[in-house]
Amino acid sequence: MSFSQFYPLQRHPRTGEPFIPLPAPYERIIITPPRREDVPHIVAILNAEPVKRWLDGLTFPYLECHGEDWVARMKQQSDVVLHELRVAEEEQPHGPFAAVSGCPVSCLRGVDDDVNGADVYLGAIEFSRCNFPDVRDRAEQERLVSRNESRKRGDPRIVWCVGYYLTVPLHGRGIMSCALHTLMELWAVPRMGARIVRAEIIIGNWGSRRVLEKLGFSVWDTVQVPKVTSAGELIDGFHVLLWRMRMKEEEEEESAGVSEM
Repeated sequence: MSFSQFYPLQRHPRTGEPFIPLPAPYERIIITPPRREDVPHIVAILNAEPVKRWLDGLTFPYLECHGEDWVARMKQQSDVVLHELRVAEEEQPHGPFAAVSGCPVSCLRGVDDDVNGADVYLGAIEFSRCNFPDVRDRAEQERLVSRNESRKRGDPRIVWCVGYYLTVPLHGRGIMSCALHTLMELWAVPRMGARIVRAEIIIGNWGSRRVLEKLGFSVWDTVQVPKVTSAGELIDGFHVLLWRMRMKEEEEEESAGVSEM
């Protein structure tokens, strides 16, 4: 099997898009870049009560213009990463894998019996550099954001943030846990160099908390700030959940410590 900087991306036979498939039992779900025709589906999902009640920061009602802006931004990010991969393919055709600035696929789609068939938009996963919303001191927050943004791609000190949503009929079926695990294992860690990933969830969002805890995230901080969200929901604040990849050196130190006890 020949080496490719695009691994593990596959090429969609019908659209030509890159995609990553989910493993069994969700093999009829793939993750691709966004498409313009996704907008009506994005709007419908985000305005659904069981979804929007756990969101803050988006404009509600969520309109097609908002969906169009998101699709354009995510498509641009995808194009940047694909360009980085093409350059790496030319400059490092035999490896090693090059670090890239983000994830080129973000949209979950359910497909027919094979990938050539029609598909339906199911939801999205977005990785971005953290903006530290839990830091209440504005100057300190700006300092942390500036430092995080200044780090070169692949730097293990980058603090990433992940957000996601899924169409309501598919809640509680393990799909988002599988999709997020797949992207972290196949792309965020090996291709983005992610070693620290955060997620902020509204207090009381047990479904999302279970998704994250199944993947090894744990509550790192709880910000008790009662407020009305942009969706009009009164909340008590939010949890910050953190995933951190343990370095080999840390594991060796822990083993040494145990052996000395």
